[in-house]
Amino acid sequence: MKIALIGYGKMGREIEKTALERGHEIVCTIDQNENDKFTSVQFTSADVAIEFTSPESALSNYRKAFAANIPVVSGTTGWLEHLNEVKTACENNGQTFFYASNFSLGVNIFFALNNHLAKIMNQFPDYDIRMEETHHIHKLDAPSGTAITLAEGILKNVDRKKSWSLNETPTDSELEIKAFREGEVPGIHTVIYESEIDSIRITHDAKSRKGFALGAVLAAEFTKGRKGFLGMKDMMEMGDR
Repeated sequence: MKIALIGYGKMGREIEKTALERGHEIVCTIDQNENDKFTSVQFTSADVAIEFTSPESALSNYRKAFAANIPVVSGTTGWLEHLNEVKTACENNGQTFFYASNFSLGVNIFFALNNHLAKIMNQFPDYDIRMEETHHIHKLDAPSGTAITLAEGILKNVDRKKSWSLNETPTDSELEIKAFREGEVPGIHTVIYESEIDSIRITHDAKSRKGFALGAVLAAEFTKGRKGFLGMKDMMEMGDR
């Protein structure tokens, strides 16, 4: 498969390594200040583009890829206020877009576990709920997209929590999220249920970027030949998370 990489930093290079190991070809790499490459023969020859950039540039990158009718797999977070535009492009203009707040297979299993545990804990109001997430100092958005996905899973399944708050003193109906930025941490996410008697914690601790890169390449393989707005739920056939 021919893959274009939009974003060629640490994550882009890890994806390149994984894609080559799986027998794919990287036909184009586009980094900052290389927007002219979106109209290049190399880019337009790609079967799919994998995009990991910044919240500020993500939507523009999607528009340029769609203009070339190139399917996009994206793991950039912090841009979701524009999600409806991307979904409309898929529904009305025949584009293909695969989005995940986290491509790690382990994290997506963790999402399913989080939802299942939340359904159980909805029955036990003596347990308050909070979350903690830690990432490297280069991550621009907080809370992370992964943390927001976890929070949404809790809010959907726990009646006593109505919204989430970041690094603030929460009300009883708010789910507290604490976000930390330290060193080169790939990503640690913890959900905590605590009562006066005990606490229950579930944690996902990424050891490297390799898991994210593999998931992104697997998503690109899944996306080829498909149309519409896709996600990890479709690829992993995990049902309603």
